[in-house]
Amino acid sequence: MLWLSELLLQRHDLESFEELSRAVGEKASQGEMFFRMDVKPPFGDTPENWEEKLEASFTSAGR
Repeated sequence: MLWLSELLLQRHDLESFEELSRAVGEKASQGEMFFRMDVKPPFGDTPENWEEKLEASFTSAGR
């Protein structure tokens, strides 16, 4: 299971929501089957609908 907080702790190199979204997709393509969003991303460009966008990145890459 991929937890958003874990990904953020592991990837200190991420500097934007867009980079985070790509990282979530990468994890999904590596075989992660479940994704939980337990924190709000700390980036200035995080959109209001960030949960929907990250879920879309996860599900589209995991196919």
